[in-house]
Amino acid sequence: MSLVIEPTLPYPTAALQLEDSNRWARLFPLIRPSVKAVELASGQTVIIDTALAHSKNVLIAAIGSAGNLSSRILSDSHLSAFTTQQGEKPGASAEEIASLLNENGFPIENGLVLVRTGSQQTLRVVSERAVEATVVGELRLDHILSLLLSSNGETKASFEKTSTILEYFMKAAAATTSTFHKDKTGNRPSVIHGVDTAGFESVNTAIEKDLGLLLTPETSLGTNFVYSVHYSDINGLSNLESNILAHEISIYFSQKNLPSYITQSTILNNQSQARGWAISLCAVPATFLTAQPRPSNLLSKATTAAPSTKPKAGAFNIQVPDAQARKVITAGCERLIKDEPTITQYDEIVGDGDCGYTLRDGAKQVLSFVGKADLSNLPSTLSDLVDDLEVTMGGTSGALYCIFISSLAQNLYDAPSFPDALQGALSHLLKYTRARLGDRTCLDCLIPFVETLKETGDAKKALLEAEKGVESTKKLEAKLGRSSYLDEAATRGVPDPGAYGLLKLLEGMVGAS
Repeated sequence: MSLVIEPTLPYPTAALQLEDSNRWARLFPLIRPSVKAVELASGQTVIIDTALAHSKNVLIAAIGSAGNLSSRILSDSHLSAFTTQQGEKPGASAEEIASLLNENGFPIENGLVLVRTGSQQTLRVVSERAVEATVVGELRLDHILSLLLSSNGETKASFEKTSTILEYFMKAAAATTSTFHKDKTGNRPSVIHGVDTAGFESVNTAIEKDLGLLLTPETSLGTNFVYSVHYSDINGLSNLESNILAHEISIYFSQKNLPSYITQSTILNNQSQARGWAISLCAVPATFLTAQPRPSNLLSKATTAAPSTKPKAGAFNIQVPDAQARKVITAGCERLIKDEPTITQYDEIVGDGDCGYTLRDGAKQVLSFVGKADLSNLPSTLSDLVDDLEVTMGGTSGALYCIFISSLAQNLYDAPSFPDALQGALSHLLKYTRARLGDRTCLDCLIPFVETLKETGDAKKALLEAEKGVESTKKLEAKLGRSSYLDEAATRGVPDPGAYGLLKLLEGMVGAS
């Protein structure tokens, strides 16, 4: 699935003020009422979580790099203390943090682990009941925090076992980062991997390359060990795309029969606007961790695996003449391309302004593809089309369309009718997104169209219901996507751009059929 996206943050970097460490003294109490800001003698502000003042577990504290914000810091409820350090300055010491927690009634006799970012990776024994782990970059800091959070109750309550996890991590953890580059390799987006730059083909090939770099003899498993794998999406991939990363990582380890424990975070990097992902890997004793469902991502809620984009062998049930399929697909794409300015206008009001371009470019690619394809073997052709769109159609829209078309290709083999095949593809798509009818997304168009077509077999009635669905989005409050950042009044009277674009595609296709 292509992950090349250009989302617009609701606030510019300057407004986020990520490098202002004192900003957290104002924001954190709003995010989590149990926290309070305390100032050290040096003048540095530390955030402490008073809810953990009576904890029976080892105390965990973190010192991050100013400007590189991690979602782990915002969401982790097991952090007793948090602060940032400016540039090369050392920031608060472990001794200062321990003293601060002690003064505020925290049970430091349980033991203290301080994780900080720095220029070199070291593990320092502070005292009999305190250690300080310094790692390079927010990814490794996130990995350690996630690993400690994933520990079972016995490990969390044991300073010795918690220290042992840190020792394993510091000894053999490996990491790699992959980001998209503005220049292309041939006609493909370019990805800067840990060791080279390559054209982006698909998520699974990129993930295979990254994990191949990480799985070395130094990171190999011992007896009763598990791979702790932490991945971070960098600078704002969508939830769907982030979970596709988790899915591909899980598949990679499953296919190799390697036990894995997958955790995730999001990192905003103030030094670079490049988007991508990073993966950190470390082998740890399985007995230290809680049990984790397989696979460990949002996609695990699906009862079946993701549909393969490769066609099944043998004959397929639904036969569509090449001329008819070509006519319908061409008419739909041409209608979508024609209405791109309107879609873009709507998205400039309620979104990033790129929905029209994304759909237009996808439609153009489809026209180019079908111009030289054999549409009489529709399932196989649709599967090949997905392989092509994965590279050329970015964003969440591209991911949704590719999942739907891929599943449709598979359903065409076994479904008794085309409406049944569409219903099967819709059911599978709903396992990969939290969006539902009424959430102001393209599903407000797709769901009524597919369900009405399945019930009546009448494409014109189905199109009429799809039009009603799109019209309803003018009054709906956005719950997902970029529009959800806006006040409901800002989106009132404007249809969801994705739903409107899909409606234009369907209008062209139904008119031609």
